[in-house]
Amino acid sequence: MSAAQFLPHADRYTPEASPEEAIAAFFEIMRRRRSVRMFSDKPVSLETIEGLVRCAGSAPSGANKQPWRFVCVQDPVIKRKIRLAAEKEEREFYERRANAEWLADLAPLGTDENKDFLEIAPWLIVVFKLMRCDDNSQVYYLNESVGLASGLLLAAAQHAGLATLTHTPSPMGFLREVLGRPEHERPFLLIPVGYPADDCEVPAKAFERKALDEIMVVS
Repeated sequence: MSAAQFLPHADRYTPEASPEEAIAAFFEIMRRRRSVRMFSDKPVSLETIEGLVRCAGSAPSGANKQPWRFVCVQDPVIKRKIRLAAEKEEREFYERRANAEWLADLAPLGTDENKDFLEIAPWLIVVFKLMRCDDNSQVYYLNESVGLASGLLLAAAQHAGLATLTHTPSPMGFLREVLGRPEHERPFLLIPVGYPADDCEVPAKAFERKALDEIMVVS
């Protein structure tokens, strides 16, 4: 006999607009999203960051295990430690780890080992994936689940008028050490969150998007 219990899905969201109008309005917000590396130090409230994490936590996950942790950093001392450790790994990446093709693909983005935005952005949200739940139970579809939650966080930030960047220094083990996280938590993404600088620029390549017929197949 199944142990599942079911409740009425009474709290359903129904937009006042038609589905076509609602998704068009959402797309108008999301199409302006860019990965930003030039941040303002303008403050962002803790309440706002809590809201972003609530949105992320609404994501689906394998067996509803919710195998994620969002460590939100505003302490300048900790941000400094993260920057120094990240830049150390990035120097190794650019000088030794990345192959020629990878570096060529990065060249139009103008990225390098300098990561001053890690100190300038008012918040760093470090996304950890839980290799096992806090009660030591098993997790399922781990990367898919945490990836979905991270995507919702990015969408929520864009909806709030905030800028973000998905930063993935490799390897990222230093984040667990700097933040004192337990062994079963592994770094997944480092997301600076804040407002773009007044003189913010993004690479021209960031405006390129594949056409709908390149990414969608109807059968």
